[in-house]
Amino acid sequence: MHRLKAVRTGLSIGWRTIATALSFAAFGLGGLLLRVLVFPVLQMLMWRRETRIACARTIIRWSFRLYIGLMHFLGVLRYDLRGLDKLERGGLLILANHPTLIDTIFLMAYVKQADCIVKSDLWNNPFTGGPVRAAGYINNTGGAELVDACLASLERGNNLIIFPEGTRTPCSGEVVLKRGAANIAVRGRRDVTPVLIRCLPRTLGKGEAWWRVPARRAHFEIAVQDDLAIGEFTGGGASDVMAARTLTTHLQHYFSGKQEQHA
Repeated sequence: MHRLKAVRTGLSIGWRTIATALSFAAFGLGGLLLRVLVFPVLQMLMWRRETRIACARTIIRWSFRLYIGLMHFLGVLRYDLRGLDKLERGGLLILANHPTLIDTIFLMAYVKQADCIVKSDLWNNPFTGGPVRAAGYINNTGGAELVDACLASLERGNNLIIFPEGTRTPCSGEVVLKRGAANIAVRGRRDVTPVLIRCLPRTLGKGEAWWRVPARRAHFEIAVQDDLAIGEFTGGGASDVMAARTLTTHLQHYFSGKQEQHA
């Protein structure tokens, strides 16, 4: 009996390793096809930049949703989505923890009018450069210009997705946030919409090779939390610097506490 179970586990791991490889290949191919075939057509048919960007973002949103469906069909993962109705608004500042490589894909697939900050190397990547440029996402240039670009995006009614950790959560599970997201919330006087992302068993984390799949299929939980009112941090005559520092500390405890409660 134990031997049969071990054989089944080995076959499951072997298949999910192949399926994960197929998923990564599909992602790269899809990005290339969008860059070569789809977005050049948009460029020719839609002269207004705003209309073109909105259309490109819709295409990316549905492409990511199909991609998640593909990974589910192949047996790479399962997922549970909660509180998506809270995202049926505009101008949201969405802050999420970042345990895995595909957190962005999940959020971009289910958030309408989504905008995000993109690392510079993705702008020049042959597979991702076309889509991120066509969608007009924010280039991570850093500095005050980045904050201004984020605030301008929110003013246009976009839903801005930010991972305040700046990179994936380390293997230790310790959540350490940077202050940039809090600066945007404080300067723009924007309430924060937290999203808690969990993945068990852990996979595609920081420093983990993609081919090291877990013993069982990964289960993702995406839970949209209630808004955090920014007035609780900016009131009482606090300076923007102090308010951003207090908000960052609060969010760090918030995400860490939510993870501990789940564990």
